[in-house]
Amino acid sequence: MTPHQIKLVQTSFSHIAPIATIAADLFYGRLFEMAPELRRLFPSDLSEQKKKLMAMLRTVVCNLDRLDTVLPAVRALGRRHAGYGAHEEHFAPVGAALLWTLEQGLGDGFTSEVKEAWATAYGILSRAMIDAANRERLAA
Repeated sequence: MTPHQIKLVQTSFSHIAPIATIAADLFYGRLFEMAPELRRLFPSDLSEQKKKLMAMLRTVVCNLDRLDTVLPAVRALGRRHAGYGAHEEHFAPVGAALLWTLEQGLGDGFTSEVKEAWATAYGILSRAMIDAANRERLAA
């Protein structure tokens, strides 16, 4: 990611953070609408899951300029997701739901440049999670 893309992600997330509860609701609603088969991978009560999602996003976004500091946690998350039954193909609808949620929350602030920056960030992070999950499955 370029420094400019990192700044775009961080600045746009600062507008989402105050509506974190709404954003999490939007995200999971959209995710399960797009990929209903993923619902079984989550607890019936999503309250804690929503908080975890927003906390992880906050941590990663705040540290995008120091990616090496958060990649170990991202990889650990990928390994845990392997245990939950997540597979590589599940990451595409998650990314789509994330971008859609950002678009809803940012409105006109969700420019093509902001979208590209978020897509780049998600691509890097999801690849780290997928690789870690695949390694976890191979080791099992």
